[in-house]
Amino acid sequence: MHEPHRFRPDGRTDGPGRPRPPSRRSLLRSAAAGVLASAGIVTGAPGAAAATSRVTGSKVRDLSGPALTGRFAAPWTDLGIPVRCPDGSMLFVCGDTFDGGGVGGPDWRSPVGLRSSKAAPGSLVVDGAVGGSRAVGLVPEGHTGGTTAIPSDVFTVGPTMYMHLMRGVIYETHHTDFWRSDDNGETWQYLCQWPGGLHGGQFQQKTYAVADDGYLYVLSTAFDRDTTSGLLLHRVRQDAPGDPAAYEPWGYAGGAWAWGNPPTTVTSPRRWGEICFRAMGGGYALTWLNMSPLDIRAQIFATPTSNLFTTAEQTMIVPTVPGRETGNAVASPYGGFIIPGSGVDDLHIAVSQWYDAQNYRVMQYRVNGLDGPVH
Repeated sequence: MHEPHRFRPDGRTDGPGRPRPPSRRSLLRSAAAGVLASAGIVTGAPGAAAATSRVTGSKVRDLSGPALTGRFAAPWTDLGIPVRCPDGSMLFVCGDTFDGGGVGGPDWRSPVGLRSSKAAPGSLVVDGAVGGSRAVGLVPEGHTGGTTAIPSDVFTVGPTMYMHLMRGVIYETHHTDFWRSDDNGETWQYLCQWPGGLHGGQFQQKTYAVADDGYLYVLSTAFDRDTTSGLLLHRVRQDAPGDPAAYEPWGYAGGAWAWGNPPTTVTSPRRWGEICFRAMGGGYALTWLNMSPLDIRAQIFATPTSNLFTTAEQTMIVPTVPGRETGNAVASPYGGFIIPGSGVDDLHIAVSQWYDAQNYRVMQYRVNGLDGPVH
């Protein structure tokens, strides 16, 4: 068992409202306006411990784009959540994907799967797609009325892969659903769903850490960059992730943190973008798109129930404007999903970019200088 927190939480949320926000692109562009940041900046939210290391980062390669993934009818795509498949390949599960001349072009699909037969972080190149010459939608989604299916996480347990999707018009999540694949992501079978309003909407965007104790640890937020949300923690046995009743919340009640209490935010509420939670190097890593200020951050900690209120928030990617990108400064960045096979001392992440119809892609960045967990 993990030691519970020995502190009282300093912030709770009664659940986010549901205003219709501006587009993802306009939120990213407005957050980045006027920012000409340099590499290696480390910042923290109020109440978070400051990191002592100097974090640096650099672009390794583009993973998508017309010259790279156009042959799979996926020249324009984003997210690219990386997951190592049981057969040893790397699958990048992407979000809204288009053919043609740019974002909003024909043949809208989401999600799609792009594959690298080589899975080592230093050797990634998309050389295949689920569907062959045309990357197909992994699940049924007709986009009727502007709905879509946005992946928030994909992970592997033994011979089985799991995928979590957020369904509805963007930032108006009607429900989320969960799928499994037993053939390396080629076909997917529906397992279950959760209502969009569960836990005040803070169970919409989920990310799963596969631990060595037989559990999956699940962090979740609202899926709406214009809404303040807590970060909730649940656990579920690795043989039962498709059973909603098997998810056990972690919360603060009666003066103590414990499993089975009503879920309580485990860090300061804020506006969240994408989140990624992974067991790594004997500890755990959380990466996320922070909306105010706009950057991509990481926290590295020892156990799933570590005190995230005081764990250092280390900035990995900072915003800049097109033409001024260098080091870890990226124009209109989002995503930040951890690439399997990397570690705290040499972290590789999948970063998305979108600032016009032809600059919408998935990239690989390498981050060095992160502080490890405090035990």
